[in-house]
Amino acid sequence: MSKDLIEKTLNKKLIYKGKFTELFCDEVQLPNGNSATREYINHPGAAAVLPFIDKENIVLVKQYRYAIGKVTYEIPAGKIDAGETPIECITRELEEETGYIAKKFELLLSFYPTSALSNELLHIFSAFNLEEGNFNPDEDEFVEKEIVNFKNALDMIKDGQIKDSKTIISLLYFSSLPK
Repeated sequence: MSKDLIEKTLNKKLIYKGKFTELFCDEVQLPNGNSATREYINHPGAAAVLPFIDKENIVLVKQYRYAIGKVTYEIPAGKIDAGETPIECITRELEEETGYIAKKFELLLSFYPTSALSNELLHIFSAFNLEEGNFNPDEDEFVEKEIVNFKNALDMIKDGQIKDSKTIISLLYFSSLPK
C-alpha cells in the first residue's frame, strides 16, 4: 500500500453505540499534513448465501426494509455474531430465513459494501444440496421465502425488482463463473 495515501488517526470519538454497530467521528491527519474528520460505522461483518434448490432455481427472501420503506427481494443474510465464523453465520441464517439446511457451501467472494461509510466486510457463499429444516426467523424479523428461477432472477435485476446490492452482486458474479 502506498504510504502517500495513508491517513493517521489523531482522535477517535464514539458518537453512538447501538446493539451491534457504532458510529464514530474521528479526526485524521491527511497525507499532506492537513487534518480532516472521518465519520464511519464500525460493523462486526456479515454473511449472505445464494441458495440453490436445484440447478435452475434459487431461494430468495422478501423482507420489508425500514430505511428505504420498501419490501425487497434478497438472498438470505445476517450479521456475524461474536465468536462466529462466516460459514456458521450463514448456516444459521439460511435455516432461520428459509427453513433450508445446505449440505454444501462455497465461498463466492468477500467485499466491503460501503467502504466510504463502514468497515463491514460481507462474505457471500453459494449453497447446494438443500434439505428442509426449521423456518424460524428472529422475533423481530418478518420474511417470506420465494423460489425463483435463476435466469428470471437475473431479469428481475434488469427490470428493477431486485435492487439489493448483495443480491445483485451474488447473482451477477455467479452467472459469470465458468460452468
